[in-house]
Amino acid sequence: MTGAAGFIGSNFVRHLLGNTDDEITVFDALTYAGNRETLADLESDSRFSFVHGDICDRSAVAEALPGHDYVVHFAAESHVDRSLLDPDVFVRTNSMGTNVMCDLAVEAEVERFVHISTDEVYGSIEEGSFSETDVLEPRSPYSASKASSDLIAMAYHETHGLPVSITRSSNQFGPYQFPEKLIPFFVTSLLDGHNVPLYGDGLNVRDWLFVRDNCAAVDLVLRKGEAGEIYNIGAGNELTNREITDDLLGILGKDESSVTYVEDRLGHDRRYSIHADKIAALGWQPQSTFTEALSETVQFYVDNRTWWEPLKERVKNR
Repeated sequence: MTGAAGFIGSNFVRHLLGNTDDEITVFDALTYAGNRETLADLESDSRFSFVHGDICDRSAVAEALPGHDYVVHFAAESHVDRSLLDPDVFVRTNSMGTNVMCDLAVEAEVERFVHISTDEVYGSIEEGSFSETDVLEPRSPYSASKASSDLIAMAYHETHGLPVSITRSSNQFGPYQFPEKLIPFFVTSLLDGHNVPLYGDGLNVRDWLFVRDNCAAVDLVLRKGEAGEIYNIGAGNELTNREITDDLLGILGKDESSVTYVEDRLGHDRRYSIHADKIAALGWQPQSTFTEALSETVQFYVDNRTWWEPLKERVKNR
């Protein structure tokens, strides 16, 4: 599992250790968003091992990969705002890194390769929802590099027979999310008594998916998904950033005085929405209500200040 010292990957490790008898190797470069402490409670599990390595380092991947049956490729640069400031890093990791992983997975003859992508590759949609066959129209260096990685992964399936499946998930939230993304950034800022910055009019819409529900869907694709197929994963929780902000204010006992409206970011997509019929046909549906999952997520940050405080300092120093 690449990139599994990050948010979604670390939750997926916990999902597998708790629900399967799989043995897992985490391969992670521990960049600013990777955090070995996120996995600290798993170190004693005999089925878990960790390799410090960069997916762009062909020799490191070639040493670690042989002997593994499955690859789940989470590793990616993923913050849109940061991609506007340093796009080269996103292209290197997301495009070149995926190429290295796919190429060496062919050599290692892995049985399954699940490439983790995002609904952002489709771009913005005013009405309706995107399906897996729609044209990709990414609008940021982040989403463009992820679209590139999707095409690279699928090309290895078509050309070399690599058994690739791709998941494109909607906006996720939950425990262990790096505190630069909207929900953990807003929660930790409010806990510290700071105002939260709301872009533009706050009416940008996202479909919010609890990370544990996404992990169950990814696991299902790993076991039952078809090679050469793409699976959208969305929970149907379409909410504006303003609505999310209001929910967080309510949970934490804050009011409108804690919100500062700021200039909208460049190329800010107005609305994301995806059909999830294909993953539902495999037998998946979200198990968590948005309200319950958001409350659990907020409580995680309330209870784990020692985990997120050093990470916020890391963000300030970049």
